[in-house]
Amino acid sequence: MQSAMIDLLMKALGETVYMVAVSMAVATAIGVPLGVLLSTTGKGGILEARAFNKTLGAIVNAIRSIPFIILMVAIIPLTRLIVGTAIGTTAAMVPLIIAAIPFIGRQVETSLTEVPYGLVEAALSMGATPLQIIRRVLLPEAMPSIVAQLTTVIISLVGESAMAGAIGGGGLGDLAIRYGYQRFRPDVMIATVVILIILVQLVQFAGNLLAKRLNKK
Repeated sequence: MQSAMIDLLMKALGETVYMVAVSMAVATAIGVPLGVLLSTTGKGGILEARAFNKTLGAIVNAIRSIPFIILMVAIIPLTRLIVGTAIGTTAAMVPLIIAAIPFIGRQVETSLTEVPYGLVEAALSMGATPLQIIRRVLLPEAMPSIVAQLTTVIISLVGESAMAGAIGGGGLGDLAIRYGYQRFRPDVMIATVVILIILVQLVQFAGNLLAKRLNKK
């Protein structure tokens, strides 16, 4: 493989990492509180509000039900409004973030519901406020599971970032389509697949290691 193509591969890898890292950071900042709300406002939750919970849950489910490739195209006007363009790595982050937020919310909700309710009852008996219970009981106890769930989301974003290449989103997916598929370069296609596999393996390893270290059991 030519050195110029290797440079393109490295540039595409950098764009993919940039897209996934920024999208994950923004989506986590919104998705984790969303998951807390979904968990605590449900039936028997410390902030029980069933009508609110059902409405929020319906919105989350609606967004999650949209295939990513359709979501990317459907929100092109919104993407243009936010970043000024619908093409490129920065533009690709808008649908990536929107797709990841409800996914993270549901994953965090699942992790929080796994925390033994006895711990919550003990905190309530000692006069802890709902916010204190969330910060000092629920999130710390669920953190290993949350990290494991977020690892799954990152891997999903890696795949979706590659899919974003179909509409000029940049990254490894864009390189695979423009050079591997359209220019009939199977070596480029194979190289991008291998890089994506290695990237996913590294993310999974790091996520498993962090979750294991956070697990106090």
